[in-house]
Amino acid sequence: MKVAVVNAPAGLENLVVTNLAEPTPGSGEVLVRVHASSLNFHDYGVVLGRIQAADGRIPMSDGAGEVVAVGAGVTTLKPGDRVLSLFFPNWPVGRPTKDRMTGVPGDHVDGFAAELVAAPASAFTRVPEGWSYMEAATLPCAALTAWRALMVHARIKPGDVVLTQGTGGVSIFALQFAKAMGCEVIATSSSDAKLEWLKELGADHLINYKQQAEWGQAVMSLTDGRGADVVVEVGGPGTMAQSLQAVRIDGHIALIGVLTGVAGVVPTAVAMGKNVAIKGVTVGSREDQEDMINALEASDIRPVIDTSFPLEAIGDAFAHQAAKRHFGKICLEIA
Repeated sequence: MKVAVVNAPAGLENLVVTNLAEPTPGSGEVLVRVHASSLNFHDYGVVLGRIQAADGRIPMSDGAGEVVAVGAGVTTLKPGDRVLSLFFPNWPVGRPTKDRMTGVPGDHVDGFAAELVAAPASAFTRVPEGWSYMEAATLPCAALTAWRALMVHARIKPGDVVLTQGTGGVSIFALQFAKAMGCEVIATSSSDAKLEWLKELGADHLINYKQQAEWGQAVMSLTDGRGADVVVEVGGPGTMAQSLQAVRIDGHIALIGVLTGVAGVVPTAVAMGKNVAIKGVTVGSREDQEDMINALEASDIRPVIDTSFPLEAIGDAFAHQAAKRHFGKICLEIA
């Protein structure tokens, strides 16, 4: 079977497509023919070596496909079932713990850049009814992160003001979830063209952060001095100061991304003075994913897919991600 592997030293030049023997499902496992995957910033970190993984690791945390065989003892799935991976297969329900946040595909164990994957049956949920494999493959990391940030932690409600940053997968899903809940959305981007696309998705207010460097103050002006109820913070240290300016007193910042770095200066006095809740978010549990799938089936939300690449062109897919010209998710067609 065809697979992509990251050889040492990690880097796009050592991300190669090769052939390996087909796996067989062990006790409690299922064999899945993978049809699609999608790229996340986490996967990019693995292939570049910023996130340490074993030499020869098969990358990609997200996968959607069809069960083709089951191992001994499996009763929850059968051949022909359409399944979707879990980012944290050992986190079934409840709050995160060290043990539950292990087993990440494409990082801790081999991932879904492969035509066939054998994994525990408990590492999958169903694909949303009526969704293609490619659509479903956008969900396990980006969509579930946005879902948990807004629905589980911030508990958004109709009328809330939600601020999103940029046009990556998490931010676009956050916009879609917020609009489906009846929220007002303020969206930022450095591209006027992308801002227009965000407007088409339902964004109520648009801010070009290159033209308005003090975009936190722009948010305050748009909300008559009150600020956003929730900020979906994907930038990290380079954007946190403006997010703290933008959020309302007693508001909520969902700290999700590190696009501008992993450490930096944060105006803690502003956070304290505003009584802001800053909540780190790292994807979610199986229960969260099942709840999200139920909600998606009851809505008209569909993922925004920028483009797709065959598995053989996985390096080109990551180069496209690195160029930062995409809008929404970049996908891989595998089988």
